[in-house]
Amino acid sequence: MSYKFDLAGHSIYALTYHLILVVKYRKQVFTDLEITNTFKEQVFYVAPNYDIKIINQEVDKDHIHILFKATPKTDLVKFINALKGSSSKKIQHRHPQVKKKLWEGTFWSPSYCLITTGQVTLDQLKKYVEEQGKK
Repeated sequence: MSYKFDLAGHSIYALTYHLILVVKYRKQVFTDLEITNTFKEQVFYVAPNYDIKIINQEVDKDHIHILFKATPKTDLVKFINALKGSSSKKIQHRHPQVKKKLWEGTFWSPSYCLITTGQVTLDQLKKYVEEQGKK
């Protein structure tokens, strides 16, 4: 089993995540390429402040997906909240027509989905751990 690790002063790690954010009430806000680009720009603006490297991101009409790498020191909740707040403000400022689609000016649903990803499957990892005592 092999991993691709990142390095820090006294640690090596592989922390990759899949983040899904949904527009409140699934309003279809991302129907215009300019709005989508504004969001994507904001992701790249916010991410470095939290030691996050964006791997990939894509936008659907009512939600977004972001794949990213983090460090052990990354405060994921602060990153997500900063991203939600700043992207909402930036989009509504640059594209005021979006406000007509929102419920009382609220852009994002208060919830989110954050999934850890791995370079191996859970079954592979279980098998690897089980075999450690047999050597």
